[in-house]
Amino acid sequence: MPATPAWPPQSTPRLFLEATIAPEAAIRIDGPQAHYLLSVLRAKPGDPVKLFDDQTGEWLASVAHAGKRDLTLQVTDLLRPREPVPDLWLCAAPLKKGRIDWTVEKACELGVARIVPVLTRRTVVDRLNLDRLRAHAIEAAEQCDRTALPELAEPVKLAALLRDWPAERALFFADETGGAPASTTMAQHRGPGAVLIGPEGGFDAEEREAIRTLPQAHGVTLGPRILRAETAAAAAISVWMASAGDW
Repeated sequence: MPATPAWPPQSTPRLFLEATIAPEAAIRIDGPQAHYLLSVLRAKPGDPVKLFDDQTGEWLASVAHAGKRDLTLQVTDLLRPREPVPDLWLCAAPLKKGRIDWTVEKACELGVARIVPVLTRRTVVDRLNLDRLRAHAIEAAEQCDRTALPELAEPVKLAALLRDWPAERALFFADETGGAPASTTMAQHRGPGAVLIGPEGGFDAEEREAIRTLPQAHGVTLGPRILRAETAAAAAISVWMASAGDW
């Protein structure tokens, strides 16, 4: 007998919804999401769509009605609950457009729980479009089957970040002047963590000293090669995830 096709198919589109998804709910979709389903994918009644909301998990729905500019999705089944998220923050100085977008995308893909833009003396970007960055995180989650999104915090000055730092959270900062190997240091400090990445020009001497005086701070090196800020962020996240057993 021929094998029964998998349902829903691997090609089923995934959409993020801001509203909480409820069992058997009928959800109206319009705007860019409707355009994507109707004009790009040519969705028709009966076609499956996966939905997630960063709260309850991932749901299966089907197209109940397709209009010219909107459509209605009927929620049918909970496919999986919201995934557990490792307790890691990315605290990073904002980068130029394009590079900061890439950083947020990769942080989402790698499983970061919270992203905190940190303003330093050498930061070249002091205004961020948080809505645009959130859109990049959503797109990454849609494409990578994630059911959770990182929290995107408001930008904060480095001094304020250090002043209010939680007592129970280790802070691993990429120290361009040298430090202990990241893998060794992170493995020795289990529990809530954060990685701190400086701007293109690095932290200045006074900032570096302020970070080092924080009891929870640990200067780490990411290897013998010089890394761009966005590469350092992805590398540090990856090392922490491996040390925490997430990989």
